[in-house]
Amino acid sequence: MIELMIVAFLFLLGLVFGSFVNALVWRLHEQASSKKKRADKRLSIVEGRSMCPHCKHELAAQDLVPVFSWLWLRGRCRYCHKPISAQYPIVETITALVFSLSYVTWPYELDAVGIIGFAFFLVFAVFFMALALYDLRWFLLPDKLVRPLTGLAVLQVLVIAFVNSDPVYVLHAAFGGVLIFGLFWALFQLSKGRWIGGGDVKLALALGLIVGGPIEALLVVFLASLLGSLMSIPLMLQGKQGFAQHIPFGPYLLTAALLVVLFGQRVIDWYQGILI
Repeated sequence: MIELMIVAFLFLLGLVFGSFVNALVWRLHEQASSKKKRADKRLSIVEGRSMCPHCKHELAAQDLVPVFSWLWLRGRCRYCHKPISAQYPIVETITALVFSLSYVTWPYELDAVGIIGFAFFLVFAVFFMALALYDLRWFLLPDKLVRPLTGLAVLQVLVIAFVNSDPVYVLHAAFGGVLIFGLFWALFQLSKGRWIGGGDVKLALALGLIVGGPIEALLVVFLASLLGSLMSIPLMLQGKQGFAQHIPFGPYLLTAALLVVLFGQRVIDWYQGILI
């Protein structure tokens, strides 16, 4: 019963943070689109109030209930009646599922270290959702999200190493971050940005630290490439090669990192079991 209550709580919490992701991504893009808009306090992440993306009318409390408000209003703004993208309830629902299912599949004991790691993971999940959404919509991984994510990744490594009294963990995680960063930087330089974007290179360092080691970092690269191929190849076979070439790689990297945190050790253990 307690387990079910925790899952339900995390699902509701995920809905709330999914709504925050939608607002965050929209405001970041609006801030970046014009220097004049950047000074608008309504677009502040801290001070700004939620508003309709069309008419900019400030939304009331009944307009902000995740998923339910969108369904109740039939996907339209209460004030200007213009359609509101289905992106909003979709992002809210996916974030809620990530929050709740991550608890169900969490691979570590929920002792002091496990709870700390899980708390960091939920924060990372919010950043991952925001970065994936921004990259899908505007083919960009903004530094305003990547830099704090990297800082949090460093903090997680230091905290876990301190709690475990294990300084070697810092070196292990750092090796993972440097390895994937170096690999992506080399690809970026060799292709002059055609194969991989600069944002992916910056993001790689954070992901390598988060997954915690070189083997895990390589697994992220493998899974991201696999996911990208599974999406791109059918489009190319259908004659949509031009579209496939413009699919951003960031969402695949972020999805792969989530999967590696939750299931990576099981995959590694399974693979090592085959070799032995």
